[in-house]
Parts: sequence; C-alpha cells; structure tokens
Amino acid sequence: MLIASFTFAVMGAFAKLASQSMSSLEVVFFRNIAGVVLVGIAVIKSPMQHKGGKPFLLFFRGFIGFIALLAFFYNIAHISLGDAMTYSKTSPIFTAVFAWIFLHEKLSYKAWSAVFIGFIGILFITQPSGLGFSKYDLLGIFSGVGAALAYTSVRELKQYYDTRAIVLSFMLTGTLGPLVLFFVSPYFQAPELDFLLGKFTMPQGIVWVYVIAMGIFATISQLLMTKAYGYTKAGIVGAVSYSNILFSIALGLLLGDAFPSLLTSIGILLIVFAGILVARV
Repeated sequence: MLIASFTFAVMGAFAKLASQSMSSLEVVFFRNIAGVVLVGIAVIKSPMQHKGGKPFLLFFRGFIGFIALLAFFYNIAHISLGDAMTYSKTSPIFTAVFAWIFLHEKLSYKAWSAVFIGFIGILFITQPSGLGFSKYDLLGIFSGVGAALAYTSVRELKQYYDTRAIVLSFMLTGTLGPLVLFFVSPYFQAPELDFLLGKFTMPQGIVWVYVIAMGIFATISQLLMTKAYGYTKAGIVGAVSYSNILFSIALGLLLGDAFPSLLTSIGILLIVFAGILVARV
C-alpha cells in the first residue's frame, strides 16, 4: 500500500504536468481509456457471470465517479497537488456517513468523532471567508463526496454484478462522457462549469510521455492497492494509504507548489487522523 500510495502520487504529478497542455476533461479521457482496454480484454478472455438487476445504480456508480474524477483532476491542475489529494482522501469520512444513511450501517461513537474531526479538518484547509468557499474548495469537497457515493454504491452492487462490470461502468463513463462533452463544449459559454468542458487537443512531444506515464502509474497503483487489501486488514491498509498525501506534497514542491501554510497543515493532519480513525473502526 505504501508503494501504491507513492505511485498514485506520481500519477497525480504527471496529470498536473499534462494539464499544462490539455484540459482536465482530456486528462480524464486518457486516464480511463487504457483501463477500458485492459478490463475489456479480461472480459473477453473470461466472460462475466452475475445476476444483475440494478442497472440504474450501476449507471449512477459510473456517472458520479466520473464527475468526481473530473473535479479531482481539475483541482490537480489549479491548486497544489497535496491539497487536491487531501480533498480526495476525505472520501472515507463521507463514505461512513453515506453508509449510515443509505445502507443503514451503524456508526459507533468513535466513528462519529472521526467524522466531526474530518469536517473540522476540511474547514482548516478551505478557511472560508465571508464569501464562503472558493470554487476549488467546493470542487475538492465534491471530489471526496462523489467518490464516497461511488464507493457506497459499490457495496450494494457487489451483490449483483461481477467486479469487472462495476469497474467498467466507471471507466466506460469516464471514456464516453468526455467524448460527449468535447462535442457540446463549443456550444456552451459557462466559465463556472469549465471543469466539465474542454477542447480535445492531440498531445504533442513530451505530453505523450506524461499521458502514458499517468496511465502506467495509475494501473500500477490500482494493482498494488488491490493486492494490499487482499493481504491484510482493510483498516491497516486504509491507514497506510494516507501516506499518499505526504508523497503528493513532496512531489508538488518539486513541481513548484508552495509549502502548505500552518492552518492548511493542521487541516491535513486532522483529515489524516480522521481517515485513519474511520479505517480502524
């Protein structure tokens, strides 16, 4: 999991570099298309076997995961890598709340304490002014909320679908969705929705290296994370996964990000503590 966290941070770094030459929408497209090919080959070799019966929930998992990923990569392009990763790592905190609301899972006093601490951490990072949260704050929070909704739906979908079907619902949406948005983007003038819009620009030169490296490191991270969860308790693996934030801050500094302020650092520590607490419950 430690290596997976590092490779995921490296993926984020290459995504940030690629974002200098293309929209976040295009970054998401290239991030997912390789996965569709790999999972598609696996399905051809070994056809899926499941009972199905939840098509709308399956679509919801793919759609909400895609929009959350758009928000995540948009923030990677516009704020520090460490902050973008920290926002995304709030997903376990929101997952606990959504599992309580939708799946009727019980939350202990310790879990509720972790949720409260996590929300305090978010406030330290966002530091809302009299005007409220900034656009990047809102998108960052949504990247965590959207991922949490996707993870919560997966818990239910596992009873009905092959794991590959669930993964494909996300990756196919993340590949076809950008194609649709590329087509409609020229007809919309909405600066506040620019994270959803973008023009396709064929990568040139070194940008191809960034795109390919992003896909490779994302795949490596996914494989290592899956192995980690298969070897030991989820709580231990989940706690180690927060090392991703430290790796992201370090790589962000190498790319020119500013060092986190004192308040932001306190917020990051609170979110890490809350996430580990939720994972260990």
